[in-house]
Amino acid sequence: MILGQTLKRAHYLFAVLAIAMLLAIAPRAAMAQDATETPAAEEAAAAAPAGYVPMAPTEGKGMPVSGNWFFQDQYSPKGHDALWMHDVFLLPVITVISLFVLGLLLFVVVRYNRRTNPNPSRTTHNTMIEVVWTLVPVLILAVIAYPSLKLLQSQYESPPEDAVTVKVTGYQWYWGYTYPDNGDFEVISNMLDEADALARGEPPQLGVDNRMVVPAGVPLRIQTTAADVIHSFAVPSLWFKLDAVPGRLNERLLTIEEPGVYYGQCSELCGARHGYMPIAVEALPRDKWEQWVREQGGTVGGAEEAAATEATEATEEAPAEESAEAATA
Repeated sequence: MILGQTLKRAHYLFAVLAIAMLLAIAPRAAMAQDATETPAAEEAAAAAPAGYVPMAPTEGKGMPVSGNWFFQDQYSPKGHDALWMHDVFLLPVITVISLFVLGLLLFVVVRYNRRTNPNPSRTTHNTMIEVVWTLVPVLILAVIAYPSLKLLQSQYESPPEDAVTVKVTGYQWYWGYTYPDNGDFEVISNMLDEADALARGEPPQLGVDNRMVVPAGVPLRIQTTAADVIHSFAVPSLWFKLDAVPGRLNERLLTIEEPGVYYGQCSELCGARHGYMPIAVEALPRDKWEQWVREQGGTVGGAEEAAATEATEATEEAPAEESAEAATA
């Protein structure tokens, strides 16, 4: 009897000691497991792609500069061609003609005023002079016309089939950017007030809450339309301007040569807040742009990726529906 009670008490004591040892060992094991898993978690976090962060604008790039008398620096192939046409070809011709005409006016003022020429000439015409002042301007205009028409034609070159499409819609008074090839999602862009623009490092009256984000170095198909009145999508540093007309879809090719932020404004008087419709185009490397598209809920890769996304969503929804049916039953 006494032996049985002693064994029973020893059994209870052993059980208590075993539980105490387990409680003492468990935290250490948990800490060791956490220490083992922490590097793996940190590596996974480091390997995970960072979310989209708006690119900081570069001072003087893609935006107007105070005191600048000339065109903005260009960042598109057509912009380089047009700027060369103006600076290297047209401007010297215009300068020479203007100085020549000014010289003729000064010569006439000095040589044929009333004091030096009291008896005015009564010459009615001069055949040689009339031929010269007719043919020379015609030749000058012909020389200017050919490269001008060639440049104009190149600006309306059709985009290739693989161009990235962005549909720009003008509203009173903001912009909407739709990506029909990437899930047809739309980004609405409104102007930031001055305090918010300065806080974000954006130029006042040009900074927006959501930019038009596109890939750099690839052809873009820019389509414009409007929901109410006529607007105009214009970005000077890209030498791009295209009217947005209600009920009509205009289209032009644009290629942005390098990543950056490029600013513009609506260039068609469209109402009371016409001056509050800035444009901000952010060009990203192709991989970062694709990441941005996915973060917006869009797709990259055309119909195949869209079909894969739909199949994944359907697979995820099926267990939920089965659980709901089982719960109902």
